[in-house]
Amino acid sequence: MGPHARIDADITVRRALELPALRRGLPEVLAGEDRLGRSVRWVHAGEVPHIASLLKGGELLLTTGLGVGTRPSEQRAFIRRLADRDIAALVVELGSRFDALPAALIDAARDCGLPLVQLHREVPYVTVTEEIHTEIINGHYTLLRRADALLRRCTDVLLRGGGAPEVLRLLAVFTGNPLCLEAPDGSPLYAAGPEGGDGGADADPLLAWEGLRDSGVRIEVPGGGHGPDAVRARLVLLPVNGPPAPVHRIAAERAADLLAVVMLQSRQEEVLAARGRGDFLAELAEGRVSASEAPAQARLLGFRPGADPVLPVVMRLPAALPSPGDWALLAQALREELAAPGVPVLLGVRPVEGRVPLLVALRAGQDRAALADRIAEALRAGVVRAGLDRPSAHSPVVVVGTAGDWAAAGSGLRHAAEAAAAAQGLPEAPWYDARRLDIELLLWRMREHGEEGVLTDFVERAVGPLLAHDRGARQPLLPTLEAYLASAGRKAETARDLNVNRQTLYDRLARISQLLGTELDDPQTVLGLRLALRARRHTDR
Repeated sequence: MGPHARIDADITVRRALELPALRRGLPEVLAGEDRLGRSVRWVHAGEVPHIASLLKGGELLLTTGLGVGTRPSEQRAFIRRLADRDIAALVVELGSRFDALPAALIDAARDCGLPLVQLHREVPYVTVTEEIHTEIINGHYTLLRRADALLRRCTDVLLRGGGAPEVLRLLAVFTGNPLCLEAPDGSPLYAAGPEGGDGGADADPLLAWEGLRDSGVRIEVPGGGHGPDAVRARLVLLPVNGPPAPVHRIAAERAADLLAVVMLQSRQEEVLAARGRGDFLAELAEGRVSASEAPAQARLLGFRPGADPVLPVVMRLPAALPSPGDWALLAQALREELAAPGVPVLLGVRPVEGRVPLLVALRAGQDRAALADRIAEALRAGVVRAGLDRPSAHSPVVVVGTAGDWAAAGSGLRHAAEAAAAAQGLPEAPWYDARRLDIELLLWRMREHGEEGVLTDFVERAVGPLLAHDRGARQPLLPTLEAYLASAGRKAETARDLNVNRQTLYDRLARISQLLGTELDDPQTVLGLRLALRARRHTDR
């Protein structure tokens, strides 16, 4: 928290009047009854006419009235000066100066909206001061303790491998309002909302940011430098469900310091922006963003395809990247590589699922396959550029969906994402057409829905004897069957692919036919064998 930060008090004038010290004075509110919710910053006692010049605002002023003046004009001026100082309330103890407060004093307080209270019994001012100050300090301590508890939770998340998005989501839940992390130029890096949204504005933090960013509370995330580098980002607390409370500002300021360290360590600006776009694409795919809302949100994220169709593409990495820094490098490399094709692209990252979803504008007259080639090439080049093409890992899987309007974009992304999961393990290709992976997708969905046993039984019935033979054979026969099916039963082509003579191929095919008890030129048999070999990738066989 900055050195000039002010912790607002939680105690109000109403609460102060309920404390024992003031309650024993039999307080009577004469003016400003509707202003008793004012916060009391401090308590001050004084009897001089110029007391207002000694105050800073927010004080509860205790007096016996010796300094208010004797003439009505002096009394009205006394009240006006206190109101101009924006004190919380004026409390006058009767007996020493007044038996009842003058009408001029009461009328002026009512005109200025200043809470005016008279005490019918004498009270020790020191006791009043101690009680109210103790209440204020306890309130401050409670605020700080709640902010510290959130900071500990954020630190725990980071120690467990989380990043800035998880910190922002915790802060959004804590405040009960959406928030946005802005880059220094004012563009959104990441937006988060409180959990359990009912579909209102707080369910769309990015749209809430667009509408309320000017009225939001801004907290600077320090950059550790000077001049333009002094601010690395800004947290904007958005007043959707209510204005941010003092404890929310305290928590945000402390979280901002934590975010500064995280962002400096792992170049989080790029990955935050990419994760924000990835969250939008995921929500679009899951139907949580409607086709009517999607274009506006996409424009906020810098994607403006105009009237052109959008082409869904998903790249799935072979394994989750080990650190947020890897995702930051990948996001930056992909963004730079995708600038080369010269078409609007909205790219996000989904670290949990290990995939990169994107939407690409398909210009009128542009060939889908040619564009897919360029996008896939750029994606793979980005992986290499980020240094993530590790020798022990499989190549990334790129799946291209069907171009359509915004109404079809969500289902297209979902289909491409599932097809990318199903395509893992297929023979390597620059990219796969989602429309040609339906059989793989069907088999993958069966496994994902607990039907792996059904697939295993099917594989065992279809090719089990062949698999059993190959486990102890010097010359496995499964590669021969796979090559034969891949060439659509063309034996000359199969022999050439296997680099064997025809007689050897005929002998192997005869042996396969004998083991399986079927004829390899029967169309139904061929179809079953093709399915079985595809299903085998989704089983332990």
